[in-house]
Amino acid sequence: MKKIAYIEIDTHAEIAADFLDLMKDSKAFSVDYYFSEKIKKQIQGSSENIFLSDSSMILDQLQAKNYDLIIIGTVHRYFNTFLNVTQKYKTAVIVHNLNFSKASRLDLIKNIFKEDIIYRLKLWWKEGLFNASKVYKKANQLLVLDQTFSSSEYQFLPLFYTKDFYQNKNEFLTIVIPGGVSQKRRDYQRVLNVIKNSEESKKIEFVLLGKAKGEELESIEKVAEKFNVTYFTERVSQKDFEIWMKKADVLWCPIQQKTRFFSQEEIYGKTKMTGNIGDAIKFGKMAVFPKNYSSNLGFIIQEKENIIQQFDELKNLKYDFQQDYNKEIVLRNLENLLFRLI
Repeated sequence: MKKIAYIEIDTHAEIAADFLDLMKDSKAFSVDYYFSEKIKKQIQGSSENIFLSDSSMILDQLQAKNYDLIIIGTVHRYFNTFLNVTQKYKTAVIVHNLNFSKASRLDLIKNIFKEDIIYRLKLWWKEGLFNASKVYKKANQLLVLDQTFSSSEYQFLPLFYTKDFYQNKNEFLTIVIPGGVSQKRRDYQRVLNVIKNSEESKKIEFVLLGKAKGEELESIEKVAEKFNVTYFTERVSQKDFEIWMKKADVLWCPIQQKTRFFSQEEIYGKTKMTGNIGDAIKFGKMAVFPKNYSSNLGFIIQEKENIIQQFDELKNLKYDFQQDYNKEIVLRNLENLLFRLI
């Protein structure tokens, strides 16, 4: 049996959870997980293979064992530490922002002073910010979570499978918008304008499935006075997230075409994956995306002019998620990839 270490001491707890969930059924690989305390708190359940870690411990922890492959879930911090890992071990790194991974030293210097200056100076002074691109270059393999990004440079990491659950029939057509309620990542101004400018919206329950605050929250509260809008002012727990995702008739994903990570421009669908793709797969839901988002995935539907009418049409449209995203199929594809990486 091959031995793998999966490290997540930074950000993407949901991806680590997906990897852990899938690999529980693997007979070919044994995986040890090294999570920061923040990440471990977000992972449901417990396992004897989960170890608390941080940037000061991880090198000693890896040295004590003999792994065939190290997978780093996120490299957005601790660049000196991760550079050491890539130099000592066979390593694969999941890339979430393609432009950031290629940013030059000069780009990074300029970006320090654009926003979050104190935090970015800390990344430079204590965590080796200027080694960011070196980590990606030194890694044996770069992994991406969106198959459309796969190439000779990036290997597709299959993680998302469709869960099996009973779909109750809703009293109202239920449209769920999953993800953080922020104008930077999703066009909530458009969402609210669409809702309040259509009388048909009163027949629909809209669920903004993420924490809302500031200007977004104020705008939502005004619309919610006249329309059936469910929103949250605290972080949505994983349990509540799953309840609402299972209840959804259709997902609405009004993602911005462009966003920024560390002041580097990233384009959804081209240099950055949206987590809404994984959401749609895991819960077997049709998802409406903006016209400017190009995808050949059969469950992603481009937004029409009359999106309210489109939602009503889509509620009965079925897509065979089990054909492509059955758990056994996804696990087999993941194991085949891991064998190639080793």
